[in-house]
Amino acid sequence: MAMASPSSLPHSLHSSPSTSSVNYVLLSKPPSPKRLRFGSANPRHTKSFALRAAADEVSFVEPPPPPPPSSGSKPAPNPELLASLKLKLLSAVSGLNRGLAALREDLQKADAAAKEIEAAGGPVDLSADLDKLQGRWKLIYSSAFSSRTLGGSRPGPPTGRLLPITLGQVFQRIDIFSKDFDNIVDLELGVPWPLPPVDATATLAHKFELIGSARVKIVFEKTTVKTTGNLSQLPPLELPQLPEGLRPPSNRGSGEFDVTYLDADTRITRGDRDELRVFVIS
Repeated sequence: MAMASPSSLPHSLHSSPSTSSVNYVLLSKPPSPKRLRFGSANPRHTKSFALRAAADEVSFVEPPPPPPPSSGSKPAPNPELLASLKLKLLSAVSGLNRGLAALREDLQKADAAAKEIEAAGGPVDLSADLDKLQGRWKLIYSSAFSSRTLGGSRPGPPTGRLLPITLGQVFQRIDIFSKDFDNIVDLELGVPWPLPPVDATATLAHKFELIGSARVKIVFEKTTVKTTGNLSQLPPLELPQLPEGLRPPSNRGSGEFDVTYLDADTRITRGDRDELRVFVIS
């Protein structure tokens, strides 16, 4: 008897128990490939391995390339680097009495430290980060005080009967909603013995507006002075001028400065004469 060829056999043929059992399985289509993924600690090195059992093949599927950065975005600053540079700047200006005791080498050291953090932080965009201006800021350094006079680099003539004066803390109070921009200066006025010293707080009120991505324009409004002590016992006198950049313009006009670095607790500004000021949130 002629034997049937394998092609003429049905999909499954079972022989009798007395003979050996043979099963034939014909697949209508090849099995789908099994895909195994092997991860890597570095996502840039991750690859997928597709194992195709039917063809005994191994193929490598490269991951899609990362999307290119958008033209308008800037890389995020390194927080550890910024923290280190901020500490370096604070160390450079510490012990300088806000700049009143700064020598030429101190000015250069402070300026170099400020430029490092300005470069690391990147350009300031106040239109996006205006909320960071909000608050009461304490001045810890001003290069304009380096003349060791309270008038800064252009103090004006010391005419009249001046009181000995000690500069206390200097603050800037900024309200982004009302656009108030106030310079607040604490002073101690020396008086003839046996009268006790007189403390005074001068507030120079301004309004501010943005005139660029990092440039601020302030317009002077008024000055108010509050004192603790009895000034009525003193002879007529003239108070010395406030430090330059804190006193109002002689023409009751406006001033401008650039914010060159800004985060939640530190602000660096440079004025139109390139005077450097460093503030910390108070």
